[in-house]
Amino acid sequence: MKIESVGVIGAGTMGNGIAQVCAVAGLDVVMVDINEAAVQRGLDQISKSLDRLIKKETLTADGKAAALKRIKGSTSYADLKGLGFVIEAATENQAVKEKILKQVDEIVSKDTIIATNTSSLSITKLAALDSNPGRFIGMHFFNPPPLMALVEVIRGLQTSDATHAAIIDMAKRVGKEPITVKNSPGFVVNRILLPMINEAFFVLSEGLASPEDIDAGMKLGCNQPIGPLALADLIGLDTCLAVMEVYFENFSDSKYRPCPLLREMVAAGYLGRKTGRGVYTYDQ
Repeated sequence: MKIESVGVIGAGTMGNGIAQVCAVAGLDVVMVDINEAAVQRGLDQISKSLDRLIKKETLTADGKAAALKRIKGSTSYADLKGLGFVIEAATENQAVKEKILKQVDEIVSKDTIIATNTSSLSITKLAALDSNPGRFIGMHFFNPPPLMALVEVIRGLQTSDATHAAIIDMAKRVGKEPITVKNSPGFVVNRILLPMINEAFFVLSEGLASPEDIDAGMKLGCNQPIGPLALADLIGLDTCLAVMEVYFENFSDSKYRPCPLLREMVAAGYLGRKTGRGVYTYDQ
């Protein structure tokens, strides 16, 4: 099946980014959030993001106008009726996602593909709640979606071949490079990335080097564009901790034990850029 219309639930950073990517690629988009203010913030963010692309000369003013015209903001799940594909991009919380996906399942047709943009939760477990589990899949965009090329396409145990093929095709149509991943905590990229960040906190807590030197070492020695501690601040230390706890609980392996310093910093409210202080201090 070829997807021509997309529903995006959540107008935050990931949701509005996904909506933008789809609209620029020529797909009709309905972006839903809980109230008009949240929807408008999402639309405003898309407009600003498109302006940046115009400045970089990767998009024309006409292209921006056409993309914005394809996006409909809404506060009603009823507007998802008749769409070929719906992706949930709400906060990384099992209960929240389950509640949203149950509502979507009740509204859309049985042929509509439903996806979740999760970075760590079980696709198999979420699919089991769907009335048609074969149409459920994970589609993990990376932040920020308009700039990051990768999409992890995650198959739950129940995901059908037809669903998988349609999502691979759609990912390519919106200009992304998909990789296929089996369902497992953290999938591929975050399974490798978060333990590396966690290890950087162990190195820091042991006083082996300063934060600046740890980050410089990984940037210069491993050609990483940003050091692991600065990246943790960008992601949010609370998010890093939550993901490591998911690994520790699911794999029952001590190598995924969250660093005590990471726990301590989260307890102190030092969550990174969003709070003005994490490993580093930021101007608010």
